[in-house]
Amino acid sequence: MNKKNILRFCGLAIVSAMALSSCSDVLEEQPRSGYDPTYFTTEDGVKGGLTSLYAHLRNLYGQAYYFTSCEAGTDEYTWGHSADGNQKDIDMSGVGNLTSTSVRSDALWGQAFTEINTACAVIENASAVGIDESLVAEARFFRGFYYFNLVQTFGGVPLDLGGGELHSNDSPKRTSVRNTVDEVYEKAIFPDLDSAVVKLPITPRVVGAVSRTTAQLYLAKAYLTYAWWLENPNDIATYPATSKRDKSQAAKYYQLAYELATEAIAENAKNGTYKLQDTYLDVNFWQNDRNAEWLLWADHTVNNDLYNGGGLGWGGGGAPENFAGWFTQWNYCGDMRGDFADGSNGNPVMREACQALGRPWTRMAPIPDALKKFTNVDKDSRWDGTFTTEYRCNFAKGGNKNDYVKGANGAEIRNGETFLQFLSYDDSNVKYDPKNGNINAGVLPGHPEFVINISDISRQAYPGVWKHIGHRTDRGEATELGNPNGSSPRPFVIAKFSEFYFIAAEAAVKLGNNKAAYDNIIQIRARAGKWKTRFNDYTYLVGGTGYKDLEVVEDYSQDMINATPENITIEYILDERLREYWGEGYRWFDLVRTQMWDKLASVYHISDANGREPKEVKRDIKKHYYLRPIPSGMLDALQMSDQEKAAYQNPGY
Repeated sequence: MNKKNILRFCGLAIVSAMALSSCSDVLEEQPRSGYDPTYFTTEDGVKGGLTSLYAHLRNLYGQAYYFTSCEAGTDEYTWGHSADGNQKDIDMSGVGNLTSTSVRSDALWGQAFTEINTACAVIENASAVGIDESLVAEARFFRGFYYFNLVQTFGGVPLDLGGGELHSNDSPKRTSVRNTVDEVYEKAIFPDLDSAVVKLPITPRVVGAVSRTTAQLYLAKAYLTYAWWLENPNDIATYPATSKRDKSQAAKYYQLAYELATEAIAENAKNGTYKLQDTYLDVNFWQNDRNAEWLLWADHTVNNDLYNGGGLGWGGGGAPENFAGWFTQWNYCGDMRGDFADGSNGNPVMREACQALGRPWTRMAPIPDALKKFTNVDKDSRWDGTFTTEYRCNFAKGGNKNDYVKGANGAEIRNGETFLQFLSYDDSNVKYDPKNGNINAGVLPGHPEFVINISDISRQAYPGVWKHIGHRTDRGEATELGNPNGSSPRPFVIAKFSEFYFIAAEAAVKLGNNKAAYDNIIQIRARAGKWKTRFNDYTYLVGGTGYKDLEVVEDYSQDMINATPENITIEYILDERLREYWGEGYRWFDLVRTQMWDKLASVYHISDANGREPKEVKRDIKKHYYLRPIPSGMLDALQMSDQEKAAYQNPGY
């Protein structure tokens, strides 16, 4: 079946489905070798279809090419040294060309309609086989969830997959009609998510299942996004054309978003199901995976390849593997080299299956201008809790018997100590020498490690995103490198409880309620000021082969509140969202929703390769880019005239 063509699939995706278990507290997978549509007329079929909706989250989230479409070309990321057209085409800077054949949002289009069709089949057959309404509400959540992602990305999309509007289809169709944006919201997204809010329990039935709170988050996000679409402050065109884009209705939906977000925060403060973690590091630390701040995630496991969705020994880089972290990690294990005590030259920092390192692909480089938005990093823990900025020697774990490797200023750097540090600021005393560290690293008086100023970060060498990388627990961590070439066994987080505070703040700004916006933002900033570990600092070596993170108990929450501006703006909220959710797949949606993509991302500065001469790069972000093109695979399969296909495609492509 061609998943890029919504009209050619039955969409009852059970081949790799999971079945619900009535006696377990987790979702259990039971793969099937095949199916036919009648399977959905049975209780096992409906339950299997529902649970497949969870399993197939892995086909999008953690899949790095879809991740590219959500992050590359924004103010957070540009193409890296080893990038190909997947990253360059979407950069809008003249190194590629975004077309219907190159857009990586094709992953969303192809997967979403399959899952929507499966959700429709569950909804239609559940009553006849005696499935509880709360389980039907889970299917309705997923249908609304996927339609919401589609409408943000492509504009109006089809509600009829061949069996009638919001009905499942079990036979191939070769024609299609797109609904308008308002029709998709009013007929699918709002009713489905509202039903899920009403019928889902506050406490999820099993770990990882959606709950009332999960549905509240996406309904609030939908209200907020629809309000922006109605207001349309920068005159961004929608497609297909509609007469219902009414600015006067925007305030109604901003109010709904605000009320629902604050309601969810209050409910969970009372029942305690979901909450902010005590520190920012706790949110993403591998030892704390699946914590009470996570609302939805694409799950993986270290127990076996099948249920991980990808090889634990070797990952090929495709769905359903979790390999997004590879794209944002530079080639630290190949590009850094040093002279050892015995006169040999080699890698002081070797590829390791730990959260700080992992497998590098150097596909996407962070933009230094955006990194500078992490200010006051000694008190705001989000810089330390997002990036690997210190690359520490681990050569002993790879069998290297040397006592040390030569560092900067003639220093001897031993295992566990920092060989290279990316500074969070610019120090005019840094001197660069192409011979140092093999990546034109800098030397700073009094520092044993090589350093790189924040402005001098290049497409080749840059801080990796610590919170993404897959940590392996099935290895001897103190003495072994593990297997860093397998796909990540960690979950990829899709939604967090913390976003309620951002939704409430953003809606409050649009409603003119600055106090409410301020009160919500300071909750996030206060948490960012609380520390228990400084990940990029260390105190002593463990057995001569490792290190111990610097354990601290520091509370700068009041300082963070004091540094918050009294007047909260949308641009400030976007800066806070950048600091909170850097590289988590939100950024393109944030910039498109608020219509600030061109304002915030049209110019950036970065050095090429291992040079230390930042250059200005300009992007041509045309208004029609605010919608992604319909993938060519879909259009090619339609039995329509060329004129009809051209009319189906979004304008400008």
